Amino acid sequence: MANVGMLIERALKQADLSQRAVAASTGISQPTLSRIVAGDRDAKLPEIAAIAQATGHTIAELTGTGTLADRVQCAPRSTNESDMQEMRTALLHFLELDAYLDDQAVPATV
Repeated sequence: MANVGMLIERALKQADLSQRAVAASTGISQPTLSRIVAGDRDAKLPEIAAIAQATGHTIAELTGTGTLADRVQCAPRSTNESDMQEMRTALLHFLELDAYLDDQAVPATV
């Protein structure tokens, strides 16, 4: 599993942001952010989501889980002359939308 602190540090550098700037924009204290980057403290999902938004990265990028397309396995059943690739593309579209809403902390509705 990837080191989340290292991935967050890389995201800060890529976004050309200091820990202090990210702390100010996310509401996470700079000492807490420093402990997360150093690996002395685990980041909570809301903190990762806030850091992702501040740096322009995704939660998947900051946690090392890869892209949704890389992680998803699907076995669609082709019917009505549907093309398997079209079905996979449509499925990935909805899964990516769901992941985006999760990244933005939009609550699920029933």
